[in-house]
Amino acid sequence: MLLCIETSGKNCSVALFEGLQLVSVREVHSEQFSHSENLHVFIEQVLKESNLQPKAIKAIAISAGPGSYTGLRIGTATAKGLCYGWDIPLIAVPTLRILAERVSDYLTDIQYIIPMIDARRMEVFTAIYRSDFSTEVAAHPEILTETSFASYLDQGKTLFLGDGASKFATICSHPNAVFVTDQYPSAQQMGKLAMSLYEKRQFEDIAYFEPFYLKEFYIAKNEQ
Repeated sequence: MLLCIETSGKNCSVALFEGLQLVSVREVHSEQFSHSENLHVFIEQVLKESNLQPKAIKAIAISAGPGSYTGLRIGTATAKGLCYGWDIPLIAVPTLRILAERVSDYLTDIQYIIPMIDARRMEVFTAIYRSDFSTEVAAHPEILTETSFASYLDQGKTLFLGDGASKFATICSHPNAVFVTDQYPSAQQMGKLAMSLYEKRQFEDIAYFEPFYLKEFYIAKNEQ
């Protein structure tokens, strides 16, 4: 059993997987950012619903960022504490890759998948994936303009998704742009990604692991 935790944004979600099978999930999307109140309750609920004791959990997978500084800290602190207490490994799954996994229903004729997480103003955290989910461009901050991603759009249909994509939709008129703005990273999409890392034994050092904040970007922009 793998326990997956996603708290990088306004979604707070916890999912339990047996292999690739989703066993139980708890999730809430809140503008009030209630992760600290909900996360431990959700973990208790998925374990109780599945009639499991903590000893049945083989590893915990955390959404590793980029995303909200507060959200990532809450999720990471909880995951690390449980890994210590239960003596199990910690797995880190890139948040943008989790978000990209939500597009399986939209992949017809899509050349590129570009998940976007809102980073204030016309800024987003983003990455670029090919239609097979291989990485074209790694996670990075991007200031959106009308010509952003033009070279990819010129090659074919390009899917933009996430809360950051709604910003780009207001300034991008390229005919190959497809927008899905009502999707957020969710623990429900972490099972396959986490299991792959578990099988490869790609575990994090619990003592030293820190989420991928892209914090320098925030600081630089706030100081301008």
